[in-house]
Amino acid sequence: MIDLRPLLSAFMVRTVGPGGVSGLIRLSGGANMESWAFDWVGGAYVLRRAPSADYMAGRPYGHADEAALVIAAHDAGVKAPEVVGVLTDSDGMGTGYVMRRVIAEVNPAKILADPPPSLLTDLGRELARIHAIPAATIPAAIPLMDTAAALAELKARFFDYGGDRPVIALAIKWCEDHLPPPADPVLVHGDYRMGNIMVDADGLAVVLDWELAHRGDAHEDLAFGCMTVWRFGRIDQSAFGVGSLDDYFAAYEAAGGGAVDRERFHFWLVYRTLWWALGCLQMGQAWRSGADPTVERVVVGRRTAEQELDLLLLLEAEAPAAECDRALPSLSPAVSAPTGEPTNREVVQAVRDWLAEEIKPNAEGHAKFQVAVAMNALGIVMRDLDAGVRAEDKALATALLSGATTLAEPGLLAKLRRAVLDKCAVDSPKYAAFCAARADWRG
Repeated sequence: MIDLRPLLSAFMVRTVGPGGVSGLIRLSGGANMESWAFDWVGGAYVLRRAPSADYMAGRPYGHADEAALVIAAHDAGVKAPEVVGVLTDSDGMGTGYVMRRVIAEVNPAKILADPPPSLLTDLGRELARIHAIPAATIPAAIPLMDTAAALAELKARFFDYGGDRPVIALAIKWCEDHLPPPADPVLVHGDYRMGNIMVDADGLAVVLDWELAHRGDAHEDLAFGCMTVWRFGRIDQSAFGVGSLDDYFAAYEAAGGGAVDRERFHFWLVYRTLWWALGCLQMGQAWRSGADPTVERVVVGRRTAEQELDLLLLLEAEAPAAECDRALPSLSPAVSAPTGEPTNREVVQAVRDWLAEEIKPNAEGHAKFQVAVAMNALGIVMRDLDAGVRAEDKALATALLSGATTLAEPGLLAKLRRAVLDKCAVDSPKYAAFCAARADWRG
């Protein structure tokens, strides 16, 4: 790993003026890019960077265009970060840019525990401002999304990952059958959700992480932050875990956003949940290929179970009422208590306990985050060894994808409910939607 301090100092001298780097620390957030906080002559800054070209492979545009977009958003009055400089090859730090740091809360759990009264209104207003950014100021490299083509690409990825997950197949087929006509394109942030906004006592302070921005349907942005996974346990509050959809839509429209179409919104809620289900599988593939060897990738890869559960909750209304009321198949019998030498599960538990008791208390910053991720990974393995649950069923997935089988088939919905509950019990037992679904489905 390179020593960033001298390289960053040279960059800041050239960009901002004389001074010195202090308080340099890597922030724990950021699933794909590194973020480093530091101070420079009394000002607070953040370096957002990709350490190598491999991290940017397959992206439609690079950090220079991303920075130009953030600058355009900031100039348009959006609460976007203020970019102060963009890295070049000669800076020796990979690709990226430096922003002024906003001092506010980013942790969704802390924000949702006591959200500012204006937050839902702020979220609607800020999204309307993003969608109103003049097209002429948007960098030419920012792509236009063709929804049909994007769905076909998701379907191709599904086959690449085995094509054997029935609930994902069901969602792909549903999206194909409910594809909306093209909308007038606006700038879509692409990742507008809790975790990518910062909040202070006055409300929304800044919108972060513009790397997925594109031009497309405004309803995609409206729906993304309302996905169950991004409500961080507040599943009773349908908009960001903060409030109701009615109030969110009203705030968006009052701030100049277009009229919200509820059916189009629902399509994008299903589509982006499907997109994230495949995104989680992609994370596992990134680890398997060696492109990203971090434990975090493996753990996120197992979060597909959450999205399969959410997809079934979004689509189960397609089934006849009698199927929605059908009892679930029985649980698998409990595993007997071990005897003799320690089992694989007990070995894993011993390592996990050691991390919890000896390593985590002494770790700091990003290292502490990594230890927590490793403990989570070992917890998944322990539960999986107990349950022996598998999610794959290629024959059923193929039948659902072709339309030969639908949720009208007697017993199919109950079978899928049992499968997603069993898998989520292994991979994400604390997921709030899992607990609610298990109660609703009497599972």
